[in-house]
Amino acid sequence: MIDDAVPPVDVAQLPRPTLDRLVSATPSRHPPRILLLYGSLRERSYSRLLTLEAERLLRHLGAETRVFHADGLPLPDDAPAEHPKVQELRALTLWSEGQVWCSPERHGAMSAVMKAQIDWIPLAIGAIRPTQGRTLALMQVCGGSQSFNAVNQMRILGRWMRMLTIPNQSSVAKAYAEFDEAGRMRPSPYYDRVVDVMEELVKFTLLTRDAAAELTSRYSERKEEAAKLEARLSLGAIR
Repeated sequence: MIDDAVPPVDVAQLPRPTLDRLVSATPSRHPPRILLLYGSLRERSYSRLLTLEAERLLRHLGAETRVFHADGLPLPDDAPAEHPKVQELRALTLWSEGQVWCSPERHGAMSAVMKAQIDWIPLAIGAIRPTQGRTLALMQVCGGSQSFNAVNQMRILGRWMRMLTIPNQSSVAKAYAEFDEAGRMRPSPYYDRVVDVMEELVKFTLLTRDAAAELTSRYSERKEEAAKLEARLSLGAIR
């Protein structure tokens, strides 16, 4: 038989989730703000071409987009956080409500260029978490047969960065054969999947952006903050 006794927690920090808390009475009406990152610096980069194709779709779906180009971005910890490219990346992250990460697969993993960008985005800037609650779509390009190593790794990173990673994802096999000379993606089932992913990203962003703070609010952190406040007030009373 289930014991209905109250669990041994501070119930004041454990409010019951309700639709009133999750659904905004005045939902945002501006276009979803989507930041796109890609993981290659090559002159003809297929991850960049796929990212630009995704950007075209996002704009068609009504999103406002920004693409971050990582050329000139230093290695993590090889320059101060005040470096202009680092500041640009962090400002775009704060601007965004959703993101797209697209990496080539190299040696069975995401590229160093992709990882460096993510490593430059801190979990917190002061009291602000620049990625928490933002939606995330994942894509990769492959030089050979289809693989999901890079997207799987980025999915782990998205969870670590406290992002709302959408279920769908894209992996383009033999990417060199999927783009024409002008850099446009040819019609194919791979292109159809990219459309699916971008459409899903916009839908998830519209649904969650106003509720992101509530969706990512954690009991353990609220409890910790309450303890800090209580300690500060107690010290103030002593003084």
